[in-house]
Amino acid sequence: MNFELIIFLVMVVSFVIGTLVLKLPVSISMVIASIIGAAVGGYGFPIRHLVEGTFGYIDTILVIATAMIFMRVIQSSGALDALSAVIIEKFHKKPRMLLCFIMFIIMFPGMITGSSTAAVLSTGSMMAPILLVMGIPKVETASIIAMGAMLGMIAPPVNVPAMIIGGGVDIPYVGFELPLLLLTIPLAIVIVLFFGYKYVKNMDIELIRKNLHYELREKHGIKIYAPIFAALLLMILNKAVPAIPDVGMPFVFVIASLVGLVTGEKVNILKTAKSAINDVLPVIGILMGVGMFIQIMTLTGVRGFIVTTALDLPDVMKYIAMAISIPLFGAVSAYGSASVLGVPFLLSFMRHNTIITTAAISLIASLGDLMPPTALAGIFAAQVVGMDGYVPVLKKCIIPAIWIIIWALLIIVFSNTLAPLLIF
Repeated sequence: MNFELIIFLVMVVSFVIGTLVLKLPVSISMVIASIIGAAVGGYGFPIRHLVEGTFGYIDTILVIATAMIFMRVIQSSGALDALSAVIIEKFHKKPRMLLCFIMFIIMFPGMITGSSTAAVLSTGSMMAPILLVMGIPKVETASIIAMGAMLGMIAPPVNVPAMIIGGGVDIPYVGFELPLLLLTIPLAIVIVLFFGYKYVKNMDIELIRKNLHYELREKHGIKIYAPIFAALLLMILNKAVPAIPDVGMPFVFVIASLVGLVTGEKVNILKTAKSAINDVLPVIGILMGVGMFIQIMTLTGVRGFIVTTALDLPDVMKYIAMAISIPLFGAVSAYGSASVLGVPFLLSFMRHNTIITTAAISLIASLGDLMPPTALAGIFAAQVVGMDGYVPVLKKCIIPAIWIIIWALLIIVFSNTLAPLLIF
C-alpha cells in the first residue's frame, strides 16, 4: 500500500474518531488529525507548518466575520423584518413569486457570509413561522430552509468553498458572480416550488400579516434599507467602475454595518458584534482546522497523491467519483471537502473552464451540510420548525440533492461553451 495513502487514512480515521467517538468539535478533530498525520509521516511536531496552516484562510475568515456582523446589524436594526414584510405584502396574490422571494430571503445571509448555518438561524428562523402559516407542513418547511441555506452559501457574492478551492490552485476569487448565479438561482426556484407550491394556492394573507412587522417600515421609511443598498452598491462599484480601487469585501461589510447603526432601530454595536463573532466562531475554527489539515497533507505528500490519483481516473469515473466522494466527505465538513477533494478534482478537469468548474464543484460540496452526522443545515432547519428528528428532512431532500449533483455536472461538461457568456 502507498505510504501517502496510509498517512491519509490515518488522518481521516483520527478525524472521524475525534468527531464521532470523542464528540470533539470538527475544528479540534482536524487539528488532532493534522498532528497525528505529521507524526506518522516522519515530521514530528512541525510547529511552523501547523501555525502557517491555521492562517491559510485568513482572508476568508475576515470576510465571514465582518459579514456576520453586518448580518446581525441589519437584523437588529429591523431592515430584514421590513424587507420581509414588503415582499410578502407585494406578492401575496402571486404565490409562486412569493415563494421565490421567501427563498431568496432565506438565502441572503448565506450569500453574504458563506455559511449555511447563518442563513438557517437568522432569516430561516424568521421565515419558518410564515411558511408554516401559509400552510406548508413542517418537513417541507424545514427542507426549504435547509436547501435555501445551502444554495445561499454557494450564491454570490461570498462563496467560501469556491474561495477554498481557488486558493488551493492560486485562482483569485474574481469572475464567479454569473456562474454562481446560474448554478444556484434556477435550483432555488425549482426546489422551493417543488416543496411548497401545492400548499400555498389558497393561503390566508390575514394570518400571515400577524407575523409581519409593518411598523418598522412606517417608522423609519425607506432609509431602513440603506445598509443593504450600501453593501450592494459597494460590491458592484468596482465592477462597474474599474478605476475605483477595490476596497475588499471585509471593508464593504464594515462600512455597510456602520450605515445600519443610524438608519433603523437602535443597535448596540459592541453587543451585536460580540454575538455575531460568537455565532461564527465554529465556522472560523473549521476553516483554521482545514488550513492546518491541508498544510500537513501537502507537507507529507498526501495532497499530491490524491491529485495524481484523481488525474489518473478515466473521464467518466472522475464525474462519478466526484459526485459521490465530495458530498460524503462533506459529512464532516463542507469546507474540508472543498479543500481536500475539490482541489484535486479541479486539477483533473483543467481542460474545462477553471472558474465555472470551481463554482460547480463548490455546489456539490455544499451537500456536505445536509449529510449526517454533522448536517448543519438540515439539523438546524429541523430545530427551527420544532421537529424532534432530522431524518425526515434528509429523506425529503434526497431528490433535490440529486438535482444539484446533475446540474453541477452538466455545468462542468458545458463550461467551455458557457464561459464566453458568463465570464467577462
